[in-house]
Amino acid sequence: MTQAELLRYLVDVLEALGAEYMIGGSQAAMYYGEPRLTRDVDVIVALQLEHLPALLRRFPADEFYVDEGSARDAVRTSGQFNIIHPGSGLKIDVYVNPDTPYDRARLARRQKLPLLPGVDAYFARPEDVILYKLLYSRQVESASHLRDVLGILRVSRPELDERYVTEWSDRLGLRALWEQIRKQAE
Repeated sequence: MTQAELLRYLVDVLEALGAEYMIGGSQAAMYYGEPRLTRDVDVIVALQLEHLPALLRRFPADEFYVDEGSARDAVRTSGQFNIIHPGSGLKIDVYVNPDTPYDRARLARRQKLPLLPGVDAYFARPEDVILYKLLYSRQVESASHLRDVLGILRVSRPELDERYVTEWSDRLGLRALWEQIRKQAE
C-alpha cells in the first residue's frame, strides 16, 4: 500500500462514517508549503464512540494494527491513537478533535481540496496548520514543525489570513513564536 492509497482509503472510510475530519500535520503542511519526507498521515476527527465499531471494522486486524482500548481512550479524552499498516510501515495518527473554542473553529474552517485525481478530501486550512505546528513546536521543540511553517509562508503567504493567525496566536500564547517565524520568513 502506498501513502496515496492509504490516504484515499482513510478518506473513503471517514466519508462513509459521516465523521467530520480534516487532514492536518505534515500532509497539510506539504499541500500548502514545501515537500518533505513523512511516513505518517495526521487526521483530525470529530470522532464519537458510536463511530468506533464501524471504523475498526474498516481497518481489519489482518491488514492493520489498531489498539481498540487506545482508540476508546482517545475518543473519551480527545486524545490520539494510531492505525498502522504493517505491510508498508505507514501510520495514521488519528487526533480526536478537542472541544475547545479554537478546535471547534479550526474544524469548521476546513476546506475540501483535491487529494488525488477524482478524489477530494477535507484539509485543515493553512492558517490552522501554522497554529498547530507552532503549538507542537512549543511542546516538543521540534525544528521540523517550524520548517513546515516557514515552507507554508514561503509558498502560500499571499493567500494567508495572517490577521487570523495573529489573533489566535495571541489567544493561544504563541504570539512571540509567530512573530519570530514571520521575521525569519521575510
